[in-house]
Amino acid sequence: MRSAFAFIIATGLLVACQQEQTTREPAYDGIDPAETIRFTGTEPFWNGEIIEGMARYSTPDMPDGSSFPVERFAGLNGVGFSGELQGERFDLTITPGECSDAMSDRSYPFTATLLVGDETREGCAWTDRKPYSDPENP
Repeated sequence: MRSAFAFIIATGLLVACQQEQTTREPAYDGIDPAETIRFTGTEPFWNGEIIEGMARYSTPDMPDGSSFPVERFAGLNGVGFSGELQGERFDLTITPGECSDAMSDRSYPFTATLLVGDETREGCAWTDRKPYSDPENP
């Protein structure tokens, strides 16, 4: 009787563990790792791109930009990139959602949140597969 009870408990725990593993949400796959991601923001002006594990980041103070390696992380609702920009922390998060740069009439398919050092910046992003759109009649 005891061994039957232990078997039932063990089976129940195993089923619960398997159910927990199968109910995990998959990582965000709306941006393929091979895609180029472009991003931009204002106040202050900044922009850049991520291509094959490398970021290029530009501002009016460094118009040619700075290039550096980044690591990609796919979360549940977007992708993140981490690296080091001139000795400062660089963390960029791209999430799906309509975005406006407030300077043009463009509508972007992604929002961009950037942490450079200890400063947070908000902006927009797009890819070739999911480009920004211009208004039909500006």
